[in-house]
Amino acid sequence: MDYIKAFLVGGLICALVQILLEKTKLMPGRVMVILVCLGAVLGSVGWYEKLIDFAGAGASVPLLGFGNTLWKGVKESVDDKGLLGLFAGGLKASAVGVSAALIFSYIASWIFKPKMKE
Repeated sequence: MDYIKAFLVGGLICALVQILLEKTKLMPGRVMVILVCLGAVLGSVGWYEKLIDFAGAGASVPLLGFGNTLWKGVKESVDDKGLLGLFAGGLKASAVGVSAALIFSYIASWIFKPKMKE
């Protein structure tokens, strides 16, 4: 049942984002920023954690989950280090995910030989 909940919630998030991209003139980069900021806002009011508890990876993997991770890192770091934690918390909390994305995309570029679009 966990897999079904994750699939449905993750699919719903992706479908809503696709509708947003198709029906508006927003560029993909701006939609990504909106998703990260929305995840941080939903995390700050405590709603996103409930969604993660319900859907697991279906909620934590999309960009909304990245925004929530940034928020949690900043909150914990500010609680520990004060205002200086505002700058370090998000980077510390998301470092593993960002590093993995960079490393695996670099390896994929070796395998698949990317080309520029014309």
